Amino acid sequence: MAGLGQGQGQGQGQGVAGRPPPLLVKIVMAGETCVGKTSIVRRYTEPRSPPAGAPTSSYLATIGIDFKVKLVTLNDTRVKLQIWDTAGQERFHTLSTSYFRGAQGFVLVYDITNLDSFQNITSWMKDIHEKAGEEVDVVLLGNKCDKESERVVPKQKGEKLAWEHGIPFFETSAKDNVNIEDAFSVLTKEILEKKSCLFYDLDVVALNKSKKRTCCAEM
Repeated sequence: MAGLGQGQGQGQGQGVAGRPPPLLVKIVMAGETCVGKTSIVRRYTEPRSPPAGAPTSSYLATIGIDFKVKLVTLNDTRVKLQIWDTAGQERFHTLSTSYFRGAQGFVLVYDITNLDSFQNITSWMKDIHEKAGEEVDVVLLGNKCDKESERVVPKQKGEKLAWEHGIPFFETSAKDNVNIEDAFSVLTKEILEKKSCLFYDLDVVALNKSKKRTCCAEM
């Protein structure tokens, strides 16, 4: 891997019509099982799925690891988000946290109708910092805000916890598509602003090249 400032990979690292390829950002979903992580990822990466009227809360619990990809543009910078959806069940905890390494950002989720999922957020934050470092970007989501009548975690508690950790906070609803786009946009912007070096994704930039290459992008 070579930095662009060193002059290596510039000619081969051009995207469509001479544009640079997108920057590659790894984001990991974290939190207890059944808090809606998969529904959030699906709502963000596949906004037209499920069909209108279909219950987004009916997804089965993630078994192990899954991931989705979304290409976004922020401030004229193309970014390829690789979003890893981890299982929250205790039996998959070691496997899930092993994917924390190398991540630039985390979407940490609790369910506003499940007090245990909120109380375990501090433990998840500890895992994130141990595996990904103290400076990694995190956004905290209190999901299922459409279920106000079943709420057991006041919004103020979520705001206070986020303030204590110095991270952004949103209450979200994957079902009603509330604050999903905003949460990922804020997280991605913080990653781009903080990181001095990200990597280009060159999977499809050179039609006559089959080998994947990455290079350092000085922001």
